[in-house]
Amino acid sequence: MTPTPRAAPPDPDSLLPLRPLDVLVLTMLVAGERHGYGIRQDILDHSRGRIELEAGSMYRHIRHLEDEGLVQPAAAHHAPDDDPRRIYYSLTPFGRRVLAAEMRRLRELVHLAESRRVIAPART
Repeated sequence: MTPTPRAAPPDPDSLLPLRPLDVLVLTMLVAGERHGYGIRQDILDHSRGRIELEAGSMYRHIRHLEDEGLVQPAAAHHAPDDDPRRIYYSLTPFGRRVLAAEMRRLRELVHLAESRRVIAPART
């Protein structure tokens, strides 16, 4: 019996550009496993209150990212005082590659804006 060939992993660039909220969700998961409400709070904190997602919208984004193979439910993760209904999510290795590809794409866009004097070059 011959083994079935495995499908080649998708090219991260094939999912670009990502939607801004998807970039935020993936970026928040780089730090580690989070539940939906925690991701929502991280985005609210990061945006200094400017981006406030409704719970339904947050979970639609998470489901979309899960369908694309970018995030996955984490193994059972319950602290003693944690609500057992909470689902924790983690970034998949493919999700990390897609996020990195998107960050490179955005960096190129920033470099273009700098070269066209839309913004001043970043100081390092």
